[in-house]
Amino acid sequence: MKVFKLGLLSVFVAGSLFAGTYNIDASHSHVGFKIKHMMISNVKGQFDTFTGNIEYDENSNSVKAIKGQVETASINTSDEKRDEHLRAQDLLDVQKYPEISYTLNKVEGDKAYGTLSMKGVSKEIVMELENNGVIKDPWGNQRVGLALNGKINRKDFGITWNKVLEAGGVAVGEEVKLEIELEGVLAK
Repeated sequence: MKVFKLGLLSVFVAGSLFAGTYNIDASHSHVGFKIKHMMISNVKGQFDTFTGNIEYDENSNSVKAIKGQVETASINTSDEKRDEHLRAQDLLDVQKYPEISYTLNKVEGDKAYGTLSMKGVSKEIVMELENNGVIKDPWGNQRVGLALNGKINRKDFGITWNKVLEAGGVAVGEEVKLEIELEGVLAK
């Protein structure tokens, strides 16, 4: 029995030896979203400032962990007036809540289950995970690439501002589609 337990322990330890921590390369990554505007079109935006890391096991070609933080004040929809309103107290309230965070809890197939924390609310969300694997770049760095896509209801996170339109409907949709592309560089 001791031999079995020792063997099992060595398998777990050996598996973790192949996992590496990759720091998010923000210049080759994107944290974006889109939301309905006036019920007829989508407005896209992104957060320009974010950090994080990915733990990736090369041996099993699997994602073991993702942790990321976004600076809410870095929201960018290519319209400064709109961005100022998004930063205001009735929406993101960046003074009180300067950060949005995400922590991966588990991966099952192509589904990533994680905790999104925004405006003092933490909720588990499910996103589609595209694992693009690991490569060595021309400069000798090891890189990993992932994509995460999902959706949340902004009201679940206390973002409730809206305006009713004269013709019916509302100015801003409740569903926010998340579009995240991550490239990480193996920490040395």
